[in-house]
Amino acid sequence: MSESSKPRRERDRSYAPAVLAGLGGGGLAAVAGSRVWATTTGDAAGIKVDASVTGAESQPLVAASALVALAAWGLVLVMRGRVRRLVALVGLVASIGALLSVALGYGAVQDDAAAAAVARGASGDSFETTLSAWYYLAALGSAVTSAAFAVAVARAPKWPAMGTKYDAPSARPTPATDEDMWRALDEGRDPTS
Repeated sequence: MSESSKPRRERDRSYAPAVLAGLGGGGLAAVAGSRVWATTTGDAAGIKVDASVTGAESQPLVAASALVALAAWGLVLVMRGRVRRLVALVGLVASIGALLSVALGYGAVQDDAAAAAVARGASGDSFETTLSAWYYLAALGSAVTSAAFAVAVARAPKWPAMGTKYDAPSARPTPATDEDMWRALDEGRDPTS
């Protein structure tokens, strides 16, 4: 059979973009989840009081889920087949959990910042609360890694896998000895297959 008549295996080009986007999004969500998300300004007897709340204080699930997603990407890189797809599914659930926590925590983050201002002595009903860019970056990172995990769940079995040289020594096939080769020939089997 000539080289040109052999069927060529189609390369899946989604591997590198999905992994890079997933790692970037997960890292962004993890970092953003620990930064200041909201700042409230209030008044305490004529003195301006500022208080802020971090994502980890208000919505701790975001940073924790983002770290689970990052760990899942590490496993997706070294696993194969169905196990890889299962790990990608776990990562998808974790990153969707982070995204939902950011979205559903929109009001809670602002309330927590106002409560922090009250704890610092601010009184009255007039509070000015602003969300920082870190809140929106946590949402963006969670959305990006969720999309990348969705691609991984769909395409992971077609992605390249690490070679067997990285497997545990007991999992590698042992090379055939000369005796094994002769024994296979004596039994009528092809020792090269």
